[in-house]
Amino acid sequence: MSTEHIVRSFAQELLRLSNLVTQMGGVAEAQVEAAVKAVARRDVGLATQVMQADARLDAYERDIDAEAVRLLALRQPMAQDLREIVSSLKIAADLERIGDYAANIAKRSLALAQMPLVRPAVAIPRMGRLVETIMKDVLDAYTERDVDKAIAAWERDEELDDLYTSLFREGLTYMMEDPRNITPCTHLLFMAKNMERIGDHATNIAETIHYLVVGTQLNLARPKSDGSSFAVVSPIQLDGPDAQVVEESDTGDNANDDAM
Repeated sequence: MSTEHIVRSFAQELLRLSNLVTQMGGVAEAQVEAAVKAVARRDVGLATQVMQADARLDAYERDIDAEAVRLLALRQPMAQDLREIVSSLKIAADLERIGDYAANIAKRSLALAQMPLVRPAVAIPRMGRLVETIMKDVLDAYTERDVDKAIAAWERDEELDDLYTSLFREGLTYMMEDPRNITPCTHLLFMAKNMERIGDHATNIAETIHYLVVGTQLNLARPKSDGSSFAVVSPIQLDGPDAQVVEESDTGDNANDDAM
């Protein structure tokens, strides 16, 4: 077998691996979009479909892992080729987690659909639209190997954090005003946290794209502005119409929580 044939065959294998990642990204993007629609429309059937379809993303991740390991073992790649394979593994892991969060949102929407609508619910579709935009841009950046587009999507995560913090505060306020709001607002806060985590994994993908194309890690501080970890309710303000959320100063590292 000629060297030219071997090189061409390897290039085709790398392209097939990249296409698998792109296909998986399309499924993850559709899952997030469907989960957001299920919440906005209180659509139990659609939510159920999202939960059931999560297995497709798990299957994609297994296929990508197996193909990547095979190429590492047989081809012993270096430089750009090695980055292609390593990046596919990292992105597939992030996409699988995004699918899990979409399924969690859908599961919460089943319970929420049986309850009276509360005002903070209107913020969920807005968060969802932003998440969908970030997802689309970062996946397009991967397909196009466009570092600038990846960084632009990466920077929008701060906007998503701001929306989450705002909804978190509003949800706490509604729960204090009327105990009947506690259950629906709790479900909303769980869903909002899942969306915030989807944004975090999308930024992970953006950073991986930078590594894939440039060959170095993105040397910028991640744009995080989630203030929910520092919002507390003052016990003396729980009763009465003047109850409010009191925010403490941010004195620690703002670590990302897993999905609630």
